[in-house]
Amino acid sequence: MEHMNDEQTKPAASPEADANAATLDPVQALQAALAAAEAKASQNWDSYLRAVAEQDNIRKRGQRDVEQAHKFGVERLLSDLVPVKDSLEMALQSLGDKPEAAALATGVQMTLKLLGSALERQGVKEIDPAKGDAFDPEWHEAMATQESADVPADAILLTVQRGYALNGRLLRPARVLVARAPAK
Repeated sequence: MEHMNDEQTKPAASPEADANAATLDPVQALQAALAAAEAKASQNWDSYLRAVAEQDNIRKRGQRDVEQAHKFGVERLLSDLVPVKDSLEMALQSLGDKPEAAALATGVQMTLKLLGSALERQGVKEIDPAKGDAFDPEWHEAMATQESADVPADAILLTVQRGYALNGRLLRPARVLVARAPAK
C-alpha cells in the first residue's frame, strides 16, 4: 500500500458544511445590519410621529390664536369706549326732565342706544350687580364697605359704576359698595 498523505486520509468535507462555515460570518453581519436598520427605522418613525404631532400642535395653536384675535382684537378700543358710554349716561342723568333740554336728551338717548348696540354686537356685556348679590372679586371692585342690616355681610349694597366683560373676559370690574355686618 502506498502511503497516503494527511490530506488524503481526512474525510472530504461536505459541500453543505463548507457553505455554512463560509456564510456564518456574513449571516451574522447581515443580522447585525438588519438590527441596526430596524433601530434606525424605529428612530426615524418616532421622529416622524413627533414632527407630525408638533405640526398639529402648531396648527391648533395658530387656529386658537386667530380665534382669540377675532374675539379679543378690539379689546383696547372697546375698553376706551366704555367711559364714553358712562359719560353719555351721566349727561342723560344731568339733563333730567328739563323741558328746554328735551331735544338734547333725545339725541343723547339715541347716541347711547347706538353705542350700546355696537358694544353688544362686539360681545360686550354689562356687569350690573343688584343689591344683595354676592361680592365676587373677579368681577367686582369694592370701593368701600358699609355697615348694613338690610343685606348680609359681603353682599353688594350699591353699584357705583357698572362693569363690562368682552366675551367672558373682564374689561372693567363693576365698582361696588360692599356690606359688612353691623358692629355689636
